[in-house]
Amino acid sequence: MNTIYTILAQAGDAASSATTEQAAQGGSFLQSPIVIMLLFLGAMYFFMIAPQRKRQKQHEQMLNNLQTGDEIITIGGIYGKITNKTDKTFTIKVADSTKIEILKNAVSSKVEGSANGEAPKNEEIQK
Repeated sequence: MNTIYTILAQAGDAASSATTEQAAQGGSFLQSPIVIMLLFLGAMYFFMIAPQRKRQKQHEQMLNNLQTGDEIITIGGIYGKITNKTDKTFTIKVADSTKIEILKNAVSSKVEGSANGEAPKNEEIQK
C-alpha cells in the first residue's frame, strides 16, 4: 500500500516539476485562461454581434428611404400603403376607408414589385 502512495507522490512531483519548468520557459501563450476568454469573446462578436448590427443598419436605411406610396408590412403582419410620413410615424392605408398611424419602428419590410394594388403573394412576403 505504501508503494502505491510513493508512486503517486513521485508522479505528482514529476508533473509539478514539469509544470514549473514550462512556466520558467514561458509556457504556451494560448493556454492562458485570459487569452482563451478573449478569443472566445472575439469570436462571439464576429459571429453574433457584428451581423446583427449590419442588419440593424440595413433596416434603419430602409426606414429612412420609405416614401409616400410605398407598400409595407408591419411587424404585426398588417399590409398597407404609406399615405403620410412624419418624423416618427407613418400613416398607412390598409383598406379603402381605413387608415392607421404606426411608429416607424413598427415597419418590418417594404413590399417590392406590387404595382397593381393587390396584396403580395406569399413568396413576395418571405423575401
